Amino acid sequence: MGAAPKKGIGLSSGSIGSGWRACVAVVGLLCAGVASTPAEPDRQAVLVVVGAAGTEEDGAQCKACAGKWREGALSGGAEFWSVGLEEPGEQSDRVALETKLSELAATSSAAAWLVFIGHGTYGGQEAKFNLRGPDVTAAELAAWLQPCQRPLAILQCASASGPFLAALSNTNRVVITATQSGDEQNFARFGQHLADVIADPAADVDKDGQTSLLEAFLVSARQVADFYAADGRLATEHALLDDNGDRRGTPADWFEGVRAAKRAAAGALPDGMRAHQFHLVPSEAERSLPEEFRLNRDRLELELESLRARKGELSLEAYLERLEVLMLQLARLYESYGQLATPSP
Repeated sequence: MGAAPKKGIGLSSGSIGSGWRACVAVVGLLCAGVASTPAEPDRQAVLVVVGAAGTEEDGAQCKACAGKWREGALSGGAEFWSVGLEEPGEQSDRVALETKLSELAATSSAAAWLVFIGHGTYGGQEAKFNLRGPDVTAAELAAWLQPCQRPLAILQCASASGPFLAALSNTNRVVITATQSGDEQNFARFGQHLADVIADPAADVDKDGQTSLLEAFLVSARQVADFYAADGRLATEHALLDDNGDRRGTPADWFEGVRAAKRAAAGALPDGMRAHQFHLVPSEAERSLPEEFRLNRDRLELELESLRARKGELSLEAYLERLEVLMLQLARLYESYGQLATPSP
């Protein structure tokens, strides 16, 4: 069990569907008494990009956020890289970023996290993230990331960051922007809250012992909304999350617990499930799982979510038949892991 939520953090997690509860129950029975074996999977990588500071105070806040990401990365056993924290040199931050991204694209099954902290601009056609020196556009960043095939979380925490979502959306990616459009150009507070909760057990909405990227997004967005409401101000930022590759994005208030209760269009898969599989600081139980097991489990969970989203398109018989197949595959996966992990007599 995770720690009790801090005041202002809690979100209800009671909207998980009955089919998923049944699946978890089957898996739990099969896992009872299973011994775990230490695993040595590929390490996650975190690249934090700190942009040009408008003021000295602003720069200090950005560095503080970067420091929290560094602490979270080290706590989770991930590699930590940065651009924009060191003193300026002969190489511009733009060149340094492109170089780091080419290194990040190396084949790996472990997730890479790309975090932008700072300010952005939008002139009506092109969104930019403001670096020290030449800026980087959403289109340029998309081109630089094209070779990257590993799981990727792109967290664009700057003002006017909304257009980055459509440009960067793709399969096996989670893209989060602090704003829903390029026209929200005021200072965005979302990134500060995200840095605060990404490794905070109090943001563990479903109480599984680890805070997922989805949970951190939901809690951070709620805190931002609470700030504007308490201050009696009109909100000038509305964060979005996209992890199904449809380039649409889902706001936090469309979720009930950890499930998207609304969808932008008929037939579109809901966002959130893939983001819920990203953990900067995995629990001890998660770290003990063999890499092959974890990858297969995540794949089957996504297939279950896809089936659930298409339930209305299928007959009840067809839905239950497919549900049974997937649940049995997941149960057998846990059973095979139990046989592997239990020492021979």
